[in-house]
Amino acid sequence: MMDLKSCCLLVTPTSFGKGDPRLRTELENLVGKVIYNPTSRPLNSDELVNLLPGCDGYIAGLDAINRSAIMAADNLKVIARYGVGVDNVDLEAATERGIRVTNTPGANSVSVAELAIALILALARNIPEACAATRQGEWPRLNGTSIEDKCIGLVGFGAIGKQVARRLAGFDCRILAYDPFPDMPYANEHQVEIRPREYVLNQADFLSLHLPLTLKTREIVNSQFLASMKPGSFLVNTSRGELIDETALLEALTVKHLRGVALDVFTREPPGVDNPLLCLPQVIVTPHTAAHTDGATIRMGRMSVQDCLAVLRGDIPHHPIN
Repeated sequence: MMDLKSCCLLVTPTSFGKGDPRLRTELENLVGKVIYNPTSRPLNSDELVNLLPGCDGYIAGLDAINRSAIMAADNLKVIARYGVGVDNVDLEAATERGIRVTNTPGANSVSVAELAIALILALARNIPEACAATRQGEWPRLNGTSIEDKCIGLVGFGAIGKQVARRLAGFDCRILAYDPFPDMPYANEHQVEIRPREYVLNQADFLSLHLPLTLKTREIVNSQFLASMKPGSFLVNTSRGELIDETALLEALTVKHLRGVALDVFTREPPGVDNPLLCLPQVIVTPHTAAHTDGATIRMGRMSVQDCLAVLRGDIPHHPIN
C-alpha cells in the first residue's frame, strides 16, 4: 500500500476532466503530483519513455504503450485505460513488470452507439452534402434513403452493438447481428436476429462495425469481406481503424460497390490530407470522436481514476485486464 500523497501520476487523455472539471482538482488533491499530456494528441512511445520514469500510476489515452515505454517506467504500478480497448498496450510486457492494466468497460458504450446511429443517418440523408450546398447558396433536391424497412447489420454485438440495436428499435427497421458469442436473451428481447456473418453482410443496407482490435480482427474488412456486402450498401466504423484494409475499401468505393462510408477511425490517426479516402464525397469522416461526450468523459474519468488509485492503495481494481 502506498501513501497517495507521495505518488506521481501521468494523465494523457486529452478530454480528461472536460466533462467534470472537478475531477482534475479532486485527483490533484489526492496525489502528490499529476503530469498531464503536454500535447493535444495521443503520445508515441518515445514521448512516453521520457514521461513515465518516476510515475507510479498512469491514466492512459490512445497512446502507443509498447515494451520500450513500459520498460522505461521504473516505478509504474498501474496503467488505467481511459476507454475500453487495450490493443495499444503491450500486456505481456506490463504483466512481466507486475503492472496492473485496467479499463472502463461500458463507460462510453452509449456515446459510441449514438455516433454510429448519427453516421448512419448522415449517410442515409446526405447531410454533409446538403449542408455544404446550402451554405454555398444552392438549394438542391437530394434523394435520401429511408431507414424504415431497411436492414441494419451489426458486426459485433457486445456492449456498444447492443446499445445501437436498442436505439434502432424505434426506426422500424430489421436488425441483424453477428457475434461469435452472442447474448441471445438480449437479442430476443430487442428483436435482433443473430445470423452468420456472411448472411449479415449479404443482407445489410447499412453495416456498422463494433469489434475489438485483435490479431483475428485486424483488417477483417478486406476485399473478400467487402465483396460479400450488399451492392449499394453503406459501411460505418466507430470501432478501430485497423479493422479495415483501407486500400480494399478505396477500391470498393471507386467501383461503386459501396454507396457510402462513414469513418470515425483510421489505421493512421490523424489520417493525413494525402489519404485518398478523404477526397471522396461519399465518405464522411470524423476525428475519433465517438467517445467524446460529456457523459462518456465523466464516466471514463471516474472509472479510470477509481481503479488507478485502488491499485496504488493495494486494493483490487474493479475492471482488471491482467
